[in-house]
Amino acid sequence: MLTQSQISEHLVEHGQPSYRATQILDWIFKKRAKSWDKMTNLPESLRVDLAEQYPLRPLIHTLTKGSEDTTRKYLMELADGRYVETVLIPASPALYGERSDRHTLCVSSQVGCAYGCKFCASGLDGFTRNLSAAEIVSQIILAEEMSGEKVNNLVFMGMGEPLANFKNLCLAIEMITSDWGLNIGARRITVSTSGLVPQIKKLAELPQQIRLAISLHGPDDETRDKIMPVNRKFPVSELFEALRFWNLKKNQKITLEYILIDGINAGPEHAALLAKRAASINAKVNLIPYNT
Repeated sequence: MLTQSQISEHLVEHGQPSYRATQILDWIFKKRAKSWDKMTNLPESLRVDLAEQYPLRPLIHTLTKGSEDTTRKYLMELADGRYVETVLIPASPALYGERSDRHTLCVSSQVGCAYGCKFCASGLDGFTRNLSAAEIVSQIILAEEMSGEKVNNLVFMGMGEPLANFKNLCLAIEMITSDWGLNIGARRITVSTSGLVPQIKKLAELPQQIRLAISLHGPDDETRDKIMPVNRKFPVSELFEALRFWNLKKNQKITLEYILIDGINAGPEHAALLAKRAASINAKVNLIPYNT
């Protein structure tokens, strides 16, 4: 699975006409071809060459938990035998007043995680590797195929720290938002991060109007240090400086994610400072009960 520019570059290198790129992208993203052999309007020699270099489906679905009316978790196996989880979340009738066909997909960006947030299970076994852009995008395609549902919204809140896999994240966003790709609107995509300051600033420079969520969980350094080890490298003051930079570049309101943990970050003094922090960048706050 490739971007338009990657396919065009490959075609030029192999003496193929440029219009083949449009044909290939149509097969991958619109017709959802499962093998290069299905692309019958391409020369056989080109199909063989592409199949040898670029796996079209770099992961396979192995297990589903949940039902049609509830959140569904898909366990997906990568080519190297490792696994990631992708979660399809139906719209809540409490929000829409009736059953809705809207669905949000939570995708993974890494196998494991190196950041060790105290409440998160993704990093219990440490970090293994980044997902490729193709592995990220394939989660969406497989989830739609398995569920028979259209993914309306996308959140990078699965396994891993998306901004620690920045290059592949950006390539995946290009495939997801482009009209030659999955054509999901950028405003329907949210990238969640533990607070990698340099990458937040780089992400703000992307042309796509994606949304940003911050795993904050502590309004001051003393509190956040206990929960989020990344805060020792990028303290709250530096993080909010990056978020102000984001606001200068993007016309999208930031979400501050905040898990309430009794005895650590859920006191009235925390609430007051959290409200002040949110107001300073015109952010909204998502309060999450701690699930033990």
